[in-house]
This record gives sequence, structure tokens and C-alpha cells, in this order.
Amino acid sequence: MTKKLIKNARIVNEGIIFESDILIQDDIIQKIGLGITDANAEVFDVEGNYVMPGIIDDQVHFREPGLTHKGTIATESRAAVAGGITTFMEQPNTKPQTTTIEKLEEKFAMAHKSAFANYSFLFGGTNDNLEELKRLDKKACSGVKLFLGSSTGNMLVDDEVVIEQIFRNTDMVISAHCEDETTIRQNIEKYKKQFGDDIPVRYHPLIRSAQACYLSSSKAIALAKKTGARLHVFHLSTAMETELFRNDIPLSEKKITAEVCIHHLWFSDEDYADKGTLIKWNPAVKTSDDRRKLWEALLDDRLDVIATDHAPHLLEEKDNMYTKAPSGGPLVQHALPAMLEKYHEGVISLERIVEKMCHNPAILFQISKRGYIREGYYADIVVADLKSPWRVSKSNIAYHCGWSPFEGNTFSSAITHTFINGHLAYANGNFSEQRNAKRLTFDRD
Repeated sequence: MTKKLIKNARIVNEGIIFESDILIQDDIIQKIGLGITDANAEVFDVEGNYVMPGIIDDQVHFREPGLTHKGTIATESRAAVAGGITTFMEQPNTKPQTTTIEKLEEKFAMAHKSAFANYSFLFGGTNDNLEELKRLDKKACSGVKLFLGSSTGNMLVDDEVVIEQIFRNTDMVISAHCEDETTIRQNIEKYKKQFGDDIPVRYHPLIRSAQACYLSSSKAIALAKKTGARLHVFHLSTAMETELFRNDIPLSEKKITAEVCIHHLWFSDEDYADKGTLIKWNPAVKTSDDRRKLWEALLDDRLDVIATDHAPHLLEEKDNMYTKAPSGGPLVQHALPAMLEKYHEGVISLERIVEKMCHNPAILFQISKRGYIREGYYADIVVADLKSPWRVSKSNIAYHCGWSPFEGNTFSSAITHTFINGHLAYANGNFSEQRNAKRLTFDRD
């Protein structure tokens, strides 16, 4: 039995901030209160710094298996821990794709050996694996992923009959990448006629346009309403899409939910001139008005979750002409510092950051005993010093790819400690080589 005692914490949890101590026994939070003492506990005096539940990132691409020159479960989960992310849900577009139960369990076996953060995986739906999906235990993984628009990997699901059958044949959360493929193809041909393959990257949000996003997401939502499916729309990027979602009922009662990612809240099309293909994502970073409307929808609860869509590529891969440069970028290490910067700017409160990055993913995916600082819950805990500025540079980037779209930014807040199931996994720039991560379990009947 091991015990740890976090003293003098300013806890951000369940809509309030309060001063308290936290006693951890093995992997569980045993007691929360003032003046806790325990002679057998290792003491961590956090000196009034802010203590939050570990971040749950519901959308990452850690590139293993098959794309490990870009990153691995080990390297990217390690970087996530440095950013206060204690739990990740990884996507199915690896090589081979996670589209059979056998391949899903192989991924879990990989993570069991190498993950530094708690883990689950999404099962990929395709045009031809409906029968395999029907066999999937609803407690086996975090949910089902559909690419309703092309993206990294060859997982486009475009057979409307199959899509409806998937919606009708799973009780799990269906997470969808929504972009209309026909619209995108028409747009790219238009710009290829003008520029050839070397299309200026500033046209990316016009190629993968707001209309392409809206057509696909509105169609998916209409189908979810028709079938009663549980739909979660990933990485919203447009103002018009925000009007598709409700904020008049609690999250636990919503059948249709939405996520917004760090890059769509931070960057706009004005940044392409400086960042180029480094901020080429699918869906594209769009206008400053889209960004403003995304923030409005996040803060009025039409959008439920903040995530990263962490998708690393090597710099040499990104440093290509438009049609050759892959979409995606690394974000897990810098997601929470970026949101804390928005707190300093007065855009969002600490309580709302915790709600959108910790509580809501746990509610939405029905994760057992995570996402909150509660007695009896797993001790996934993050400590942040909000008065510790630091500059993002190659020397402190933990991603395998070695770069960040935030390189050169100075953040006002630093993650000082990250506990994974009670184990101190990261402290002030130093990583523990011990792994204490667990496979997620779910409260699903």
C-alpha cells in the first residue's frame, strides 16, 4: 500500500474552486478535506497552485501501428502527460486500421505495454464491416468512429445504406468526422485548374469549406434523429454548424453532442500566412468569425467537449506543396496551457475548462470513476502553476515529431505535476519511466 498526500491545493472541480488537501491510497482518492495528516504518506505541498482532474482527450491519433515514424503510443502519451492529459481515446485510422475486434484488442495489448496515460480506442466503421461492428461489446472500447468525409487513411464511409445500418445497430457513441466529400472534390479541382498542385495553403478553408462541413454534419444529425442513434460530432470548425446543437437539456440527456478542438479555438485563416501547412488540418481552420462563434457555442453549452485531434507528422512531410502536405499536427502537450492562456485573457473560467475537458468527456462516454476529483475515484490529478511563464521551443517539445504549431508562443501557466492512478508520472519537466496507466472501463448497462 502506498499513500500520497497533496497539501495546500486550490481544487477546481464540479463548478467551484476550494482549498483542500487530497489523500491518495494506491490508485484511488481516499479523502478530500482540510488539515489531512498521515504519517505514512509521501507529501506534495503544491503551495496554493491549482489542482484539477486529469484531462480526458476524446480524439487523438498516436500513429501506432504502422505509422510509427510519426509517433507511437509511448511517445505521444508521454507528451500528453506533460500537458496534463491523463486519459486518451485513440482513433482507428492506423495501419492496419482498427476495423475488426481482433485489431482492436491488438491495440489494447500495445497500449498495455507502452502507454503512459490511461487509454481506450475507437472502433472504425467502414462500408463493409457492419457484421463485425454488431459483434462489438459496448463496454469493449470508447465508441465507434466514422469518417463521413475523407481524411488521413482510407476510411471514408460513403454508402448511405450502410451508414444508416450502423446508426441503427449500435448503442455506443458514434463519433463522426463530418465533411462532404463531393463538395471537397469539386473545390479542389477548381483550385487545381488555377494553381496546379501548388495551391496556396490559404485556400484550404475554401476547399474544405464551411459548406462541406455543414452539409455532412447536418445530414448526420438528421439521420441520428431519425434512428435514435447516439451521435457525437468531432472537431466542429464553422459558425453555421453551431446552430445544429442544443443547450436546453443536460449533457447526460443529450443524444447528439459536439466537440471543438484547440486549433479551431486558437487559430484563424489569418494565421496561414505565418504558419502555412503547419496549421493545415481537416476540417480546416476557418475565419475569425467562425472562431468567435465556436467560442460562443462552447460557452453557452451547445458544444460539449474540448479536445485536441492530436495528429503528428514529421516536419519534412508537412514541408510540401499543398496537395502533398498531410493534414494534422501535434497538440496534446500544449492543449491545457493554451486553454489556461484563454483563462488569463478572460475568455473562459477555470471551472469551465475543467467541465469541458474533464467532466464532460467522462459523462459523454460513460467512463467509470474518472473526470472528477472525488473520493473513491481514480487519482488522475493535474497541478498547474498559473504564474509560471514559459516559451515553447524545440528543447522542451516532447512529441516524437519534434515540432509544435505553438513553437515560439509564451504561455503564462505551466503544468507542474501529473498523477496517473496515483503515480507521479510527470513533475516539473521530468518524466517517470514507470507506467501506471489503465484501460478505461465504462458504466454502460
